[in-house]
Amino acid sequence: MTEHISTQHGNEIVMGLVNVIVSHREYLSEIDGAIGDGDHGINMSKGFTLCSEAIKGQHLTLAQAFDAVSDALMEGIGGSMGPLYGSLFMGMADSVRDKSVLDKQGFLAMLRNGLHELQDISSAGVGDKCLMDTLIPAIARFELAVQQGDSFHEALGHMKQAAVAGRDSTRDLVAKIGRASRLGERSRGVLDAGAVSCCLLLTQLAEAIEQGLDTVTA
Repeated sequence: MTEHISTQHGNEIVMGLVNVIVSHREYLSEIDGAIGDGDHGINMSKGFTLCSEAIKGQHLTLAQAFDAVSDALMEGIGGSMGPLYGSLFMGMADSVRDKSVLDKQGFLAMLRNGLHELQDISSAGVGDKCLMDTLIPAIARFELAVQQGDSFHEALGHMKQAAVAGRDSTRDLVAKIGRASRLGERSRGVLDAGAVSCCLLLTQLAEAIEQGLDTVTA
């Protein structure tokens, strides 16, 4: 049995991402306030709200909906997170633009392409106390699950667990990039806001795909 999900329901998937960010707006800014500007939740919520307004009433493919996220984040919010997340979603959109369905290999290719697009503008990596501490291990764990022959559903579960572990790992890290890097050792002991928002997005995306897999199997 081959599990796959249709790419024709981009609105529903992206609205789930919008809702998870908007509902965690205060939490994300609270975390960011410990070692950063304290505006991560505000900016992310603004960008995703702009996206929801842009796609309202439309029937978009996953690629089109991810394009809308990318445009909203790149054009609508300040700081570094707009270009970073905008590039991630742009890369993912490009990977699925001509696909009507996604199986686990296609989903992996989508994640990889998003990461590659992000890495074109950022040299940050695991250990820098940033969103990469969540994103890179989560993609790697999904890839390992696929290589081991796990089902799409099982691989998504592993990805979510790795995202949480990556997020939590930032608590004990010293920031090496961004404003928080100026704090040195004082940046240790709190989570990174970007790693937290990335975990929220990956977890919500995985859960949306899981729900789709329950009804779209072949």
